[in-house]
Amino acid sequence: MSRQAPLSCSGHTRPVVDLDFSDVTPDGSFLISACKDGKPMLRQGETGDWVGTFEGHKGAVWGATLNREATRAATGAADFSAMVWDAVTGDVLHTFSHKHIVKAVDFSRDSALLLTGCQDKIVRVFRLESPDAEPDILQGHTLPLKTVLISHDQSLVFSGSDDKEIRVWDLRQLRQVQSLTTGAAVSDIQFSKDGTLLVAVHGNEVSFWDTSSFTKIKSTTFATKLYSASLHPDKTCFVAGGEDLKMYKYDYELLSEKESYKGHFGPVHCVRFSPDGELYASGSEDGTLRLWQNTVGKAYGLWKAAETEDTSGDTLL
Repeated sequence: MSRQAPLSCSGHTRPVVDLDFSDVTPDGSFLISACKDGKPMLRQGETGDWVGTFEGHKGAVWGATLNREATRAATGAADFSAMVWDAVTGDVLHTFSHKHIVKAVDFSRDSALLLTGCQDKIVRVFRLESPDAEPDILQGHTLPLKTVLISHDQSLVFSGSDDKEIRVWDLRQLRQVQSLTTGAAVSDIQFSKDGTLLVAVHGNEVSFWDTSSFTKIKSTTFATKLYSASLHPDKTCFVAGGEDLKMYKYDYELLSEKESYKGHFGPVHCVRFSPDGELYASGSEDGTLRLWQNTVGKAYGLWKAAETEDTSGDTLL
């Protein structure tokens, strides 16, 4: 098998704590990164090339997301605010004040709603056509929130917290309809591409849940504390990263390890597959993003050309 040569994307000066890809657009996919340096960055998804930096937050940025078309970005930060940006011009469109640190953000698929998850244990739903209106409130977690998602059909909200629960909320009735107990603080949740599965990370475990019945389908444990996981668009495999600096790739059906690589120089805080499944991105305590090939040795993006490697084996951008 060919040797994995991840692309190393520099630019941040502090730990990278969240990542998100857009869908594939006419200009390709795009990748946004949240960092404790307070300066979220936008990059080309296929190559990691820098596109721009969103300037405006006055504290660490904990959450970042793009809408499907990569025309809007949203960020949540330690300055008690969430911001919505024009992802083409970099201009701030809306600023939403909170009562505590904003840890997570998510757009609805039609870009009409913005969800925020806050250190004050509250999920807020902002309706972007009426940005001055008070947000809808989803309240019930007993410890700070780490991650929030809105379902593909925009009827449900999923939120993960330090209270060892994933709560499911009916967005039309603004009430909780389900609580999924995980046994450890929830650090990450993500949907499968088709929206039928929820991938959750809690402690040293990755679990997979049916998003219609709210039942756990399967789970597997690792020898290290994990922070993030992502399922391939075709559901054949998933990747995960955590405290031991490694990137793990597992077979989804068999829950067996396929590959593992040690490329970062600090814990891995976030991992995400690109929308076409050709690569996955990771962000680390070491302040870098790395892009990894799903099929090692395949011509794709900057892997088409001859590469100049540093001593760690990374291709530098």
